[in-house]
Amino acid sequence: MPGLGHERHLQGAGYRHILAMDEAGRGAWAGPLCVGAVSLPSGRKGLRATLADVRDSKVMSLQQRETAASAIRRAAWTWGIGQASNLEIDGQGIEQATYLAMQRALDDACQRRPGYEPDCLLLDALVWPQMVSRCPQVTMIDGDARSLSIAAASVLAKTWRDAQMRRLALEFPAYGFERHKGYGTAVHRAALDLHGPSPLHRRSYQPLRELLKEQQP
Repeated sequence: MPGLGHERHLQGAGYRHILAMDEAGRGAWAGPLCVGAVSLPSGRKGLRATLADVRDSKVMSLQQRETAASAIRRAAWTWGIGQASNLEIDGQGIEQATYLAMQRALDDACQRRPGYEPDCLLLDALVWPQMVSRCPQVTMIDGDARSLSIAAASVLAKTWRDAQMRRLALEFPAYGFERHKGYGTAVHRAALDLHGPSPLHRRSYQPLRELLKEQQP
């Protein structure tokens, strides 16, 4: 279970506003990339018990994630969500689109808590080059399994993106987005073969490039 050891170590080093970030949807064929940002009051008594069910969002059920997301939003010092669209991913590439979504998540978190400014970023296997000179960064592999703050950010990112994909499924019902959330599955591939790409698909991704090439006369 992820804990608060890393956050408390950073607090001991003098950092007070630690903002954790994690993304969802990086490998999907369709839909937005989403980044969640969370700043937890890690010194608050009972915080770990309050967020006892929070862990890597990928190993949680839908109901567990929804319940945990509500608890995270109530407990957080501040939190934010940022996204990059499939068009921005196609136009800028996945790395730059990720940084764009991270900036939007940071801006959202700061707006929710007037005067808030992070003095350290806690990231899951990411480095944010544009922020290196502005804010210290700590990055770790499997951060959502090791840090409660990163796990919380992953839960917010995934629940927000999944909700987006369920809404978009109503607009584009032929693709089954409510089932696979835009990821590459056999059902998704069959829908692409039958209907071609929708306006939500990432045409720069190899499976879509190959499909479009096959469909050329």
